[in-house]
Amino acid sequence: MPYIAIVIAALVIGFEQFVQWKLGPMGIIALVALTIGVKAKNTMIGGIGAVILVMLLAQSG
Repeated sequence: MPYIAIVIAALVIGFEQFVQWKLGPMGIIALVALTIGVKAKNTMIGGIGAVILVMLLAQSG
């Protein structure tokens, strides 16, 4: 069980580093807003995070 938690934590950290490398600090802020919105079941915060991520991905593409 602890090995699974370590692997999941490593994947999350790796994904966050990829987002920061690709989209910058605003990408991390959007990812955090999206995560908080989903966990708190708050559609407004989650929607704001999702919109920011989509705008950043459209700009970088």
